[in-house]
Amino acid sequence: MPLNRRDFINRSAATGAGVALTGAAGAVAAAPAQAADRQPAPGHGHRPTTYSLRVLGTTDVHGHALNWDYFTDAEYDDATHNDVGMAKLATLVEDARAEKGHDRTLLVDAGDIIQGTQLSYYFARVEPITGAKKGPQHPMALAMNHMRYDAAALGNHEFNYGIPLLRAFQDQCDFPLLAANAVDAKTLRPAFPPYLVKELRVKGGPNIKVGILGLTNPGIAVWDKANVQGQLSFPGLVEQARVYVPKLRALGCDVVFCTDHSGLDGSTTYGDAVPYPENASSLVAAQVPGIDAILVGHTHVERPQTLVVNEETGRTVVLSEPLMWGMRLSVFDIDLELEHGRWKVTSVKAEVRNANTVEEDPAVAKLVRDEHQKVVDYVNQVVGTCTEAMSAAESTYKDTPIIDFINKVQADTVTAALAGTDYADLPVLSQASPFSRTAAIPAGQVSLRDVAGLYVYENTLDAKLLTGAQIKDYLEWSAEYFVQTAPDAAVDVTKITNANNTPDFSYDVLSGVSYDIDIAQPAGSRITNLTHGGAALDPAAQFVLAVNNYRSSGGSNYPHVAAAQSVWSTSDEIRNTIIAWVQAHGTIDPAGFGGDQWQLTRDGVPLFG
Repeated sequence: MPLNRRDFINRSAATGAGVALTGAAGAVAAAPAQAADRQPAPGHGHRPTTYSLRVLGTTDVHGHALNWDYFTDAEYDDATHNDVGMAKLATLVEDARAEKGHDRTLLVDAGDIIQGTQLSYYFARVEPITGAKKGPQHPMALAMNHMRYDAAALGNHEFNYGIPLLRAFQDQCDFPLLAANAVDAKTLRPAFPPYLVKELRVKGGPNIKVGILGLTNPGIAVWDKANVQGQLSFPGLVEQARVYVPKLRALGCDVVFCTDHSGLDGSTTYGDAVPYPENASSLVAAQVPGIDAILVGHTHVERPQTLVVNEETGRTVVLSEPLMWGMRLSVFDIDLELEHGRWKVTSVKAEVRNANTVEEDPAVAKLVRDEHQKVVDYVNQVVGTCTEAMSAAESTYKDTPIIDFINKVQADTVTAALAGTDYADLPVLSQASPFSRTAAIPAGQVSLRDVAGLYVYENTLDAKLLTGAQIKDYLEWSAEYFVQTAPDAAVDVTKITNANNTPDFSYDVLSGVSYDIDIAQPAGSRITNLTHGGAALDPAAQFVLAVNNYRSSGGSNYPHVAAAQSVWSTSDEIRNTIIAWVQAHGTIDPAGFGGDQWQLTRDGVPLFG
């Protein structure tokens, strides 16, 4: 029976626990009848009933409907020739369904659906969806509805555009958005359905119930504080799984499948800002009994199959994470055997399939064609000119004009905003990260997509009050991004960054001060020659730091900034601020902002001469 999502949500909120229902308005959806598999049992004259089902999983698709890169205005390609998008996934999904049987196959997602491309941005900010079926339709909802998703967990990036936009997207989806650990901040009752129960009809045996539990990331409370504070709270994954897995078993679920927007290794990038780990899927598997398999998301890595033994039961839980943007599809095959009138899971195996092995599903491509063309036209409009080409290719290890440009726009914006205030006379510094190593601004005409490619996230701008000593600490934290390298060691620029798996977005370049990073020194003792205005930085002096909201809220666990006083903020995306700056000034001229503000050294000797 088709799921009435709105009725399910209302009943879930009323009961505080997403109770499974039956009938036309129910959360228990039954597939068509299917004969049970039968395999001979050695040494016996009868054949025990067995059954095999399949769960397909996607995650971190991030607004990729088609195999297209809106920043290059061409089909997506990378060094290993991955393909992306829902249209590619749709072909993999249909192939996998045909192999197992459509009535034996479920399709779920682990979150981060509606942010990440100019396509998703357009339908959030330029022509925002409202939830009405007659208004603009979100291309991700169009694609996922056509592909007949059964459920999706909420990712942290679902909250980037605010709760109203998320609710509008939810209204357009024919499947529930699950989040057992997204609760109303006041009542602590579920703000979204915690789970879904799917019932597969089996001819010749009892039906099989599959419980799908959705878990999102506690870091939302940090990263999207401005959008969720006072409205939603986000308990830990382990804590909420301990509540809901027993409920699913009590509802008679033969299989319990979790879809987690959370990585595997127990690590956290936001420190102790919230008391729950960011990447907790392995902890859920190990500490919560009763789970058979987990679809993992959030960390953008490929893990075809990871096995975790539950500490209480000794049973093995199978986890799989497909690569982001629709590059891979996870395939879980789950075998069951009828034992004393109940189905029991006997085996779970997982693998991933590569989207670059298939063609796009023409039906999905056609379904989002008009929306796609709107965005292509939007991003190709000319917004200004540039006097010389700028590239981000070396921005992770050299001072480059393209990062200086972002910092100039941010510093100019904050300086103008503080005019006439008590903070108008304070020096304004700015932070920027090398989000994309392929970002570039051409010489001559500059399109919106060129500028947008500098800032691939929907971050907004904040201004925080910090001392000189705190700025020094901030830079030391950032400098941990580099691998300690002896003065006489050979230098490979591809190997001196990303120490301890620190991602590029966690490394900051500061403008308004000059400094050296001595990578021969241990982490915590690398910042030298730190000056402001030609003089040594005064530890007691006050500065305003222009900083994105992710960092301002504690993202990547930088010291001091999360607790620092905010003196100004805006809800406009930094990407839009940069575009508006170009439109207002007409010309980008690196001669006006490019300069040697920082450099890498080894024992005081510049690394690059």
